[in-house]
Amino acid sequence: QVQLAESGGGLVQAGGSLRLSCAASARTFSNYAMGWFRQAPGKEREFVSAISSSGHTDYAESVAGRFTVSRDNARKMEYLQMNSLKPEDSAVYYCAAGAGTKWFASRSEDDYDYWGQGTQVTVSS
Repeated sequence: QVQLAESGGGLVQAGGSLRLSCAASARTFSNYAMGWFRQAPGKEREFVSAISSSGHTDYAESVAGRFTVSRDNARKMEYLQMNSLKPEDSAVYYCAAGAGTKWFASRSEDDYDYWGQGTQVTVSS
């Protein structure tokens, strides 16, 4: 069983930055692919970013170049640095853990078995 806990959300003006953190309880955290997803009111949850166990990253087109995902396997942490935030980035952000390979982390939420409770990000215009 893996428990995940996000933190770092909040209210920020457009153009600002936030750093989300995800703390994991997994004994073998380094073996998991980690992802970030978000859900805005009235919309389906969508893929934001993912990082494989070896550190290969993937981003949704809407955030590429503005967001950076990283992980610290020794501390069992995943991070999402969000820069140049836009009002359309406002959502509840979730971290997730799932099976993956050394080189691949899925964009599909169906491939993630464990989810955090989410953290709210609100970007004002």
